[in-house]
Amino acid sequence: MSTAELVEQLRADRLWLLQQIDGGRWPELRLDLAALERELGQVLEQAQEKLNLGGNR
Repeated sequence: MSTAELVEQLRADRLWLLQQIDGGRWPELRLDLAALERELGQVLEQAQEKLNLGGNR
């Protein structure tokens, strides 16, 4: 699996997690999971930026 494919899979997993949170799943963990989802989003944005920069050289 390439790095780009891994980032895309993690994006899909993040979307699934967000859908589960929004659907009311795991209410006792909602705040922690929402924070994790936000952090994952930031990491994925940074990874995408690095991939884009690396591809333009």
